[in-house]
Amino acid sequence: MAGGSKWAAAVASIWIQCSLGATYSFAIYSPILKSTQSYDQSTLDSISVFKDIGANAGVLSGFLYSSVCRRRPQGPPSLLRGPWVVHAAGAIQCFVGYFFMWLAVTGAIAPPNVAVMCVFMFVASHAQTFFNTANVVTSVHNFPDYSGTMVGIMKGFLGLSAAIIIQVYQTFFAGKPATFLLMLAVAPPLLTLVLMFFVRIHHTQTQTQSNYHEKKYLNAFSFISVIVAAYLMFLIFLNNVVVLPHWARVLTLALLLLLIASPLYVAVKAHKHDLQTLHSPLNTPLIKEEDPEKPSTDDVNGGNGVQQHKEITSDDLNLVQAMRTLNFWLLFLAMLCGLGSGLATINNISQIGESLGYTARERSTMVSLWSIWNFLGRFGAGFVSDIFMHKKGWPRPLFMVITLATMAAGHVMIALGFRGNLYLALLLVGVCFGSQWSLMPTITSEIFGVQHMGTIYNTIAVANPLGSYILSVRVIGYIYDREERTEVGSSCSGAHCFRLSFFILAAVSFVGALVAVVFMIKTRTQYARIIRRKMLA
Repeated sequence: MAGGSKWAAAVASIWIQCSLGATYSFAIYSPILKSTQSYDQSTLDSISVFKDIGANAGVLSGFLYSSVCRRRPQGPPSLLRGPWVVHAAGAIQCFVGYFFMWLAVTGAIAPPNVAVMCVFMFVASHAQTFFNTANVVTSVHNFPDYSGTMVGIMKGFLGLSAAIIIQVYQTFFAGKPATFLLMLAVAPPLLTLVLMFFVRIHHTQTQTQSNYHEKKYLNAFSFISVIVAAYLMFLIFLNNVVVLPHWARVLTLALLLLLIASPLYVAVKAHKHDLQTLHSPLNTPLIKEEDPEKPSTDDVNGGNGVQQHKEITSDDLNLVQAMRTLNFWLLFLAMLCGLGSGLATINNISQIGESLGYTARERSTMVSLWSIWNFLGRFGAGFVSDIFMHKKGWPRPLFMVITLATMAAGHVMIALGFRGNLYLALLLVGVCFGSQWSLMPTITSEIFGVQHMGTIYNTIAVANPLGSYILSVRVIGYIYDREERTEVGSSCSGAHCFRLSFFILAAVSFVGALVAVVFMIKTRTQYARIIRRKMLA
């Protein structure tokens, strides 16, 4: 398969996304970080905050992507341009951050100051935004008519990445969290350096090009992601029931890796189909006279010689221009409510389960299942919203309204505290939380344009840690501590511990849904135009 194929880019991006679960696996190495550095729980929580900030503050990655992938006046191609530059920057940060944490944990260097360790954690987690921006934005460039599906696939595999790398850890390094830190420092950067030159912006178009076949192969990618999620869920339940021997773990991991490798087969078939279509006498290439002032994607990709079929439109805004619009702040506020309340729920799953009387194993299962629900939301929202846009003409912000309202219902279920309903409540909140990570980047590209999409959507993503801090610390933490002081024991027990907090979170999510309604009305003209183009595609 040609290195310049957009299908090769999609597979390389999927594989890189599968390796990015380090920020979601903090629970694996946090105990050894705490014990070897003599941290108390408050200090460890402070380091964790820098992890969340680093993983969500992706503005720099957006600026870098826009800089190295922007269109330029035609001239000699530059090797210092293209998405690979963003990947390389992420690989360097990932290695430096986790490698120095590994050195500290193993005693190879003197225990660093807490502030220095916070910097290591920030740098390590900040790498994820570079990988994610390069993969997601390039996918939107390559598949503009099915941007929701592609964002869903990329975000979905990112959601599964923690479960994937934990399977690797449990198979080869179980009980060795320090070695796990070294694996995080070496494996994702090495994989990225091998694959990053395949991730390139590449557009082709023919006069009778049919999007039916493109959608067919994207559906195959989607099907594989669902199979991987189902298999991981099976492994999670299996590991909670029985203790597998080492040979069985190796066998189950080999099958998992085979499933993850299977998109390559789909990509090869899709690329062959594209070549047959391109050379068919019924499908002549769409050739346009070259404008000497018009840039080519030689400049975008560092010289892959592929002409781009889509020009910057009047909707392509940079960050400053976008921030001057009401649409930007409506989307930011909706995400502040939705992502903030969802992340606040994630951060308190264990304490919620403990207060309601769930066992340690049940709470562990809830945490593991959250990654699956998160995947279903990330993947499903992009996939389903694309279908309804193409076939029914439904605007994508409508799905933001639906998911935020449903998230409010999930928060109410947690607040009621009935025995057994926590599983269903977390399913609703997890799916709806994941949905925002698929809907928000896609909507950003459609409203503000794809040229500066990475910068804009990463700026909006700052709403995630900001909302979580407000709702976790200022709402849940404050109310829980107040309730705990009325208890005899050392912790709060009963539905009352989180009842008021989650009624507040439900109200916040509902406000987010109302803001999304305003956003949907405000963008109805733009989406009418987008929907007409997609339904005719």
